[in-house]
Amino acid sequence: MKNRFVSKILLAVGISCIMFTGCAKKEKSGGKSIAVFIPGIMAGSPIYANLAKGVQEAVAAYNESSAESNKASATIFEAGTDQSLWSGKLTSIAATGTYDVIISSNPALPELCKPLTNQFPNQKFILLNATCDGNKQIAAVNYSQKEQSYLTGYIAGLMSKTHKVGLIAAQEYPDMNNILLPYYKKGAQDAFAGTFVDFRIVGNWYDASKGAQLTDAMCDAGVDVILPICGNASQGVITSAKEHKIHLAWFDENGFSKAPGVIISCCMVKQDMAAQEATTNFILGTTEWGKTKTAGFADGYIDFIQDDPLYTQYVPEEVRTKLEALVAGYKSKSTVVPELN
Repeated sequence: MKNRFVSKILLAVGISCIMFTGCAKKEKSGGKSIAVFIPGIMAGSPIYANLAKGVQEAVAAYNESSAESNKASATIFEAGTDQSLWSGKLTSIAATGTYDVIISSNPALPELCKPLTNQFPNQKFILLNATCDGNKQIAAVNYSQKEQSYLTGYIAGLMSKTHKVGLIAAQEYPDMNNILLPYYKKGAQDAFAGTFVDFRIVGNWYDASKGAQLTDAMCDAGVDVILPICGNASQGVITSAKEHKIHLAWFDENGFSKAPGVIISCCMVKQDMAAQEATTNFILGTTEWGKTKTAGFADGYIDFIQDDPLYTQYVPEEVRTKLEALVAGYKSKSTVVPELN
């Protein structure tokens, strides 16, 4: 039902939304032709739903004042949760020669796109939530994950009573190993020296049963605050967290209502805003190719939710006061994330 509802919204502004069934070569219109590659599905994945939403808004806004022959168009492809198929599906889209740009979002996408820039030298890619420099066919936007991870680790460390916190990831990848995990650990240990960080891997972005199993095991080991970065597998983490009466920190959206009293922090990424800006820049010809733009609190692309009633209800005032000061420092650029030891 949710996918049909999203499809209706997109079709209302001239955007196609389909589950991936292959890519037949289509006639190019006079305006810019955009493919949005969803490495997963939009239902239950706000980071991907907001990617589509941002492109939708940019195309609709541009088309309002454009001649019929110059209107932009976009097709949204949901590639499904089997990551082993993403490369082939992405190749199929590029091979049509139909799309001026392929827009996507996932830290794993640069490694999938780089070989395609040699195979298809006219194909351009815009990748959000990713890092890629030096390739003139790729532009990237990477959110300031140091700020996001450190802040989340900091509140996890403050809220943990056992001084054992956890991070459950879908998989290991460079940003996870080099930024997300170490800065989450740094934040937790700066909040309380000696805090132990338990790190475990689901192996994919969808297995809720495995997410629950890993959470059960962490709870048995004494962990009482967990950050899940594992897509739809997070549903299993929530289920287990409720049963064990522990806390969760949350990324990318305001998720307090998913588990009131269990989710105690939400550090959200404004993916729709980034996608809209990136799409507009591409249509207008102002994209900076070969570069990664880093967007953080000071730029308005990341925010820590402090005004949700569930946050103020379940997080003690002394903890909220410390987080308020830290967020204000990031927004004003008067505070920077401490370097790793």
